Amino acid sequence: MMKGGFEVVHATLDMIQPHREPIWDFTAATVNSIPRQQQHTLEARCVHSERNELSEWVEHVTKQLIGDMPAENMETDHRSSLHAAETSMACEDNFPPSLLGDFMPRKTVAGEEVQWKSLDEQGLSLITLLLECAVAISIDNLGEAHRMLLELTQMASPYAVSCAERVVAYFAKAMSSRVINSWLGICSPLINFKSVHCAFQVFNNISPFIKFAHFTSNQAILEAFHRRDRVHIIDLDIMQGLQWPALFHILATRMEGPPHVSMTGFGSSMELLVETGKQLSNFAKRLGMSFEFHPIAKKFGEIDVTAVQLRRGETLAVHWLQHSLYDATGPDWKTMRLIEQLAPRVITLVEQDLSHGGSFLDRFVGSLHYYSTMFDSLGAYLPADDPNRHRIEHCLLHREINNILAIGGPARSGEEKFKQWRSELAARNCFLQVPMSSNSMAQAQLILNMFPPAHGYRLVQGDGTLRLGWKDTSLFTASAWTSHSSR
Repeated sequence: MMKGGFEVVHATLDMIQPHREPIWDFTAATVNSIPRQQQHTLEARCVHSERNELSEWVEHVTKQLIGDMPAENMETDHRSSLHAAETSMACEDNFPPSLLGDFMPRKTVAGEEVQWKSLDEQGLSLITLLLECAVAISIDNLGEAHRMLLELTQMASPYAVSCAERVVAYFAKAMSSRVINSWLGICSPLINFKSVHCAFQVFNNISPFIKFAHFTSNQAILEAFHRRDRVHIIDLDIMQGLQWPALFHILATRMEGPPHVSMTGFGSSMELLVETGKQLSNFAKRLGMSFEFHPIAKKFGEIDVTAVQLRRGETLAVHWLQHSLYDATGPDWKTMRLIEQLAPRVITLVEQDLSHGGSFLDRFVGSLHYYSTMFDSLGAYLPADDPNRHRIEHCLLHREINNILAIGGPARSGEEKFKQWRSELAARNCFLQVPMSSNSMAQAQLILNMFPPAHGYRLVQGDGTLRLGWKDTSLFTASAWTSHSSR
């Protein structure tokens, strides 16, 4: 699978642009402005697209459901945490919030427009029952939750035509695991990393989200490595390493000559890490570039800083494409401490616009809104029986939902997760944000141009970041940072 991924890299190599502007003069760094005409072009991509009705309705019905609950059935902290989750669902920057107002579907009446055209009556009832089940779990009424889950698992299928039914099916599975774990104790399911990595590559092939993460990060790293002879990249969860051949090609063809590249790749399987290292080494060899790979089959947050084989004179980049498939790095505070000690010249961070912290209701409401949008984005142009769509939903999205609801959470892991890593980096004196350059914006726009505007993907630049979403919902945010003490 990985060999095939490397072979198609050449089709997109010209997307990464060489460094042309001194953005690494941090005292003078400013956000690159987008020409007004280009801004209008970006905004116009979705003007004629229909709204994301499933995820919008989820937002509305949640407010109504919680508002109707008697006070004695809902603890104060659950109410406040839900309010925080609702607030986080309102999109930031130029992503407008969803419309407010009455949400319940109108019955079809002569002369009156049906408000929720894409959601049938069964889908509405399924999601309402799912929300009621989540409330039962949040107040530890596990018997009632179990009863509702039996009903949901019989009514909803992951193979259904309706996106709503598919979403409910996977959420019901995750919540069933949550209830069983609460009765029997915490369990950590075995992970087939080969299956996950293969599904990840399929997702990369048919959706712009992973390409967006790869190419915007590569551009920021390329600019940080300008005129540097010895460079070192730390990938906190390298998987198959599909991101790096494109960057290697550009580094190998620099006017000043290729640098010596060292790479430290973290992962859970030494076997897969060694295979990834071989593929990357062979690719670098064909380019005539000096390269060495250091695999570490541990979580980044669980190692000592001396485990990373840094040499004097190396310019360091740390890359982290975050996901919710499994805990790739360990405790966030330890990960942050190690990054501070390493003092990299650039940190490229791609975050899901989804919080892993807070109460169960926090995570449920946020993830239901987020994954409703993800399922809608796949269903917008892939038929219900498409095998690639099912593979992504089953091997990736379902695993993420299960990890967030059934496995994760501070009460179960014992570790509080940062709600937003870029906010934590900004709050620390040792890090400074490096605005994503106009070239990074160009990478993201070229990726989006591969997909018809009717597919509904949307790109926004603001606060030094780049955000990619679907219709009104921001899903991934890319940002770059540097350490004040970097070399």
